[in-house]
Amino acid sequence: MRTFMESIEAEYRRYRSLAEMTFDQLTDEQLIAPAPGAASSIATIARHLAGNLRSRFTDFLATDGEKPWRDRESEFEVRKPGRAELLEDWSSGWEVLTSTLGSLADANLVDTVTIRGEELSVIRALHRSLAHTAYHVGQIVDRGKELQGEAWEYLSIPPGGSIDV
Repeated sequence: MRTFMESIEAEYRRYRSLAEMTFDQLTDEQLIAPAPGAASSIATIARHLAGNLRSRFTDFLATDGEKPWRDRESEFEVRKPGRAELLEDWSSGWEVLTSTLGSLADANLVDTVTIRGEELSVIRALHRSLAHTAYHVGQIVDRGKELQGEAWEYLSIPPGGSIDV
């Protein structure tokens, strides 16, 4: 049975879609534009999230989710990838996630996984990862909206759109 897993997969797809609809509204320059203060560019946030997904979901049930090959700190280094490179990196993280989620059944939810040496139930690890994904996608969307200003095309109901006329 996969009732819960199908729900989790749908939520991840929804967040991926929100980020990608944001990417689609932006120029290559906007994707790599430094944010005010110490905040990361959209490209940096996307790189970090992709790295996190690759690390957490490679050999998900068998190895620690913080892989020794991951260099988390380098994900935050200022880089200026082209759109193709950014989307390739982004997609690779999501492919690992999608493959792993597709292999899980609801019965796996009580299994134990390890993340940075901490043992978690699969259900808790999935909730934690989904919350992390939602947080960073929210940053991507918010930054995209800021960069586009009045040209921003809302990804859901625009302000005033729920008022009955």
